[in-house]
Amino acid sequence: MTSVHITPKTPEVRVPRLVGLMAVDARETAQAQGLLVNAPDRQDFHRTVVDYVVRQYPQPGAEVPRDSVVYVWFDFGPGDGGGGGIREPRLPKPPRGGLQRELDEPHDPYAVRCTTGFSSP
Repeated sequence: MTSVHITPKTPEVRVPRLVGLMAVDARETAQAQGLLVNAPDRQDFHRTVVDYVVRQYPQPGAEVPRDSVVYVWFDFGPGDGGGGGIREPRLPKPPRGGLQRELDEPHDPYAVRCTTGFSSP
């Protein structure tokens, strides 16, 4: 008869960093650690795929019991940036002064210009 030593599951697991991951990757990463994921700001979280996690609780590295729930958010809360998405810098910045800087001043297309300094009557 052969005996097999079965190691018990560890009661505590470390929470992985989910911030910055897409929803589908966050779910898979948490499940690989034996954790569940919930998103209070998404009713359809189970169908969310490409939205990026911006916050999580508990924080990465915290020790929690196996099968605990990690809460993730895909939008910043009030006062935390507004959830306007990623803003890329606009370089170069638009010139000041509006349209007058971009357009020539209007002139009379039928006006005759005197280039010699003399005008004929």
